[in-house]
Amino acid sequence: MACQTKPKTTTTDVRWSFSADSAYNYIAQQVAFGPRVPNSAEHKACGDWLVSELQRLGAQVEEQYGTMPNYAGEKQHLRNIIAHVPGTLPSTVILCAHWDTRPWCDEEDNYDDRFLPVIGANDGASGVGVILEIVRQIQLSRHADKAIPFPSVDILFFDCEDMGTPNHYTGVQRENTWCLGSQYWAMQYKKTPIELRTKYQFGILLDMVGDPSATFPREYFSTTYAAGYLEHIWRTAIQLGYGRYFVNQATYPITDDHFYINTIAGIPCVDIIDYKPNTQTGFAEWWHTQQDDMRNINRQTLKAVGETVITTICSR
Repeated sequence: MACQTKPKTTTTDVRWSFSADSAYNYIAQQVAFGPRVPNSAEHKACGDWLVSELQRLGAQVEEQYGTMPNYAGEKQHLRNIIAHVPGTLPSTVILCAHWDTRPWCDEEDNYDDRFLPVIGANDGASGVGVILEIVRQIQLSRHADKAIPFPSVDILFFDCEDMGTPNHYTGVQRENTWCLGSQYWAMQYKKTPIELRTKYQFGILLDMVGDPSATFPREYFSTTYAAGYLEHIWRTAIQLGYGRYFVNQATYPITDDHFYINTIAGIPCVDIIDYKPNTQTGFAEWWHTQQDDMRNINRQTLKAVGETVITTICSR
């Protein structure tokens, strides 16, 4: 059973540093590999780099390999990247994002373009980039003249999040075809004897957090399973001056990695995800198209998310 400790109601009096330039560069480095379609050469190269970078930052890294049935019922190989950053406080929190990119640009207007892979600057790389910068800042704080207490942090970079049923598929429609990596991780966590499981306080998922016009609503599953933690995050954002991003707006259920962390692993997890209520898909106009590139990554948005998350998890 995951630790269900209530979130603190006060925020820290220390404003943590967060470099938007560094986060932006982390995103650009991922994009430079090309689309990170699972089991491609670009995917492997980027995964190897993520492991190396996390190790360089001082994290303890392990790789979780497995298989899950995909949208066609075939075996899908996956590679989750897990890192542990020891803290100075007794609690442990999760920061997670997906690091793969979608094999198909389903939302392209031109039919032939729909079979091209998504570049995935925002949808994939942005969450990973922000988390890498948070890890870097936490490690830098260890060497500060006056070290700030912080919890242990487990980083979960999930694979195969974006392998859900493509729009052009005409076969049998199966359930749970998205978020294969988080499903696999959650099932393995649940299989672990209770006495051997890490007792997580809560988790935060970052998905599509780089858009210049991003707004992050109170997503339905986050409110249902982790309402107290969601309130803590949004309150922190407002206190830091980022209320225009973290809006007081509820939205419909979004199937994302946090759903399986909540429902299978039993760990309260909040999804920070950009939502566009006035578009047909509910996401940016360039979602799942060739336009998901570095032109749509904004440093100020990265800073708003990064500062909010690191301040939230390190609140005392």
